[in-house]
Amino acid sequence: MRARIAVAVVATVVLVGVAVGFAWLSGGARPAAAPSAAPPGAASMGASAARVPAGPGVLARGTADGPEYGRLVVAGPGGRDVLDLSCVRAYAAGGTGVCLREEVDAPGSYETVVFDADLRQTWSSPFAGVPSRARVSASGRMVSWTVFVQGDSYAGTGGFSTRSGVLDTRTGTVVGTLESFAVTLDGRPYEAADVNFWGITFAADDNRFYATMSTGGRPYLVEGDFAARRVRTLRENVECPSLSPDGTRLAFKKPRPGGTWRLAVLDLATMSETPLAETRDVDDQPAWLDDRTVMYGVARDARHADVWAVPADGGGRPRLLVPDAESPAPLR
Repeated sequence: MRARIAVAVVATVVLVGVAVGFAWLSGGARPAAAPSAAPPGAASMGASAARVPAGPGVLARGTADGPEYGRLVVAGPGGRDVLDLSCVRAYAAGGTGVCLREEVDAPGSYETVVFDADLRQTWSSPFAGVPSRARVSASGRMVSWTVFVQGDSYAGTGGFSTRSGVLDTRTGTVVGTLESFAVTLDGRPYEAADVNFWGITFAADDNRFYATMSTGGRPYLVEGDFAARRVRTLRENVECPSLSPDGTRLAFKKPRPGGTWRLAVLDLATMSETPLAETRDVDDQPAWLDDRTVMYGVARDARHADVWAVPADGGGRPRLLVPDAESPAPLR
């Protein structure tokens, strides 16, 4: 993950847009406590918004040079629509959208912004760091984000670490970092200054979640209980997990020698691991297009990427799904 810091930093140079017509954000929206003030232009966004296909399709961040760069796009059977919202990372599900973006009034600073089905900004919060990952639970209730940060003493001079936070949009509860959670490592309580988390994915009950925890130079898959504020390790070498729609498997990136990663799928019942047919280096938190297909971004260079898809059973071959795009989310 840290081996791609340079790419992440370059990718943060994006246009800052205003909220747009997420027509696909229909139903299931949860009210957030104490909504923040609407962003500039919010009052007119209903009239000026681009309409988004209801699905099926893929929401992603565009990486084509020109006015599309950094803006959200929707690719589906009807073609490709470019929206008026710019993000570094984005995701959406169940009536909720999240955008990690540059702050409108503070270039070079970043914020997490949450939108509801009525196109209103329901919550926002600035953060110190570089956007990395974003996720929304299937119901739309739980929103998570991960950012790169500097300054932790254990990271060394110039080194980066991560912070992962969660918002419960129903209660308004915010956990700024999972580092406040109690950790059980290999069955025993564990505390260490270098504990980092990234790549959160929530189960259907909006309480259980999976994430990557790093400590002692090793990445672990953890299962978490949000209400109890605790996590426990399940196994090593699982990064950026993504839970399948049926809740039985995790797609993830597995570290391999040389600082690269290969995509794989973990069966949660048997803990058996299936390498996917994509053999290129993939530094992304994969997403599930459906129960049979995993999608992910593959960087071409520091600015450009494409979204690819591959069967989740280890067979088949990778196929180009959305050119000039990254940070995909399924629209069903």
